[in-house]
Amino acid sequence: MIKPDYPSVLLIYTGGTIGMIENPETGALEAFNFDQLQENVPELKRFNYRISSYQFNPPIDSSDMEPALWAQLVKIINHNYDKFDGFVILHGTDTMAYTASALSFMLEDLSKPVILTGSQLPIGVLRTDGKENLIGAIEIAAARNENGSPVVPEVCIFFENHLLRGNRTTKINAENFNAFRSYNYPALATAGIHIKYEYDKIRKVDPSRPLHPHFDYDTNVIILTLFPGIQENVIRTVLNTPGLKAVVLKTYGSGNAPQKKWFIQLLSDATKRGIVIVNISQCQTGMVEMGRYETGLHLLDAGVISGYDATVESVLTKLMFLLGHGLTPDEVRKEMERPLAGEFSEPIR
Repeated sequence: MIKPDYPSVLLIYTGGTIGMIENPETGALEAFNFDQLQENVPELKRFNYRISSYQFNPPIDSSDMEPALWAQLVKIINHNYDKFDGFVILHGTDTMAYTASALSFMLEDLSKPVILTGSQLPIGVLRTDGKENLIGAIEIAAARNENGSPVVPEVCIFFENHLLRGNRTTKINAENFNAFRSYNYPALATAGIHIKYEYDKIRKVDPSRPLHPHFDYDTNVIILTLFPGIQENVIRTVLNTPGLKAVVLKTYGSGNAPQKKWFIQLLSDATKRGIVIVNISQCQTGMVEMGRYETGLHLLDAGVISGYDATVESVLTKLMFLLGHGLTPDEVRKEMERPLAGEFSEPIR
């Protein structure tokens, strides 16, 4: 018997491997109806939670996830925000880190858990990781402190027993169950016999502030990865892309780049035209420090700003989010240099 004061969780199935079962006749993987969720995951009956579900129809492959669907997720959460204590989004793994990052910005003043999870094997397969990921995500989404407040009031990814801040997470493995990693920020919780929460790492929120959902975005952004021998005409073409408003520049080491005059000049010309250029490292671990070497100083002089230790997913989605609000280039640069949702570590000044 579920008591009225027991936690409630809304499961949102967007698509992805976790919601697949094998057709016994053809052997092909097909999406199953999440109204029949408890038939496929009978362990859920042991939760004293009110679990409801919402299913994208048709399901969206992770490769097809895009900003319009992020906005749809925000609308679903916003519409149901007062009806549920937490939300679990079932999502394909390939673009899960992008969606988690985007939602962390689009759900401003979030004070309830939004936990994304998925699986590497379909939930209907014998060795699936989907059941453990799903059960753990639901338990975390429903977890409360002694005063009744949510334990994890932020957007996270739960995968292979680790709860990670969504906008700090990157997919690193397509083969093994430990598919995600947060290189520059520790896990918020680890699931063993018990779920051990790292309370000092979880964001502190003001529950009195109402959710402020955002639906606008601007996709005139590009990722430019440097490599030895990259040609001037390539960079020139990229920076002169019609409509381009922002560039995520993936540099070397602690934010270093070639010192060629033509390269610095192209960057300088682009920033003067109002294009926002954010410097992040190709290294997974560590922070961009453009004042550390002369090569980085040249980038600063050209108007490039630091992405610090942020992931490419969070920088890209944050730029789309800010540009979607019609901010000026200077306003975007200012907002990129302060964390909005714990997406990077502020440097010691």
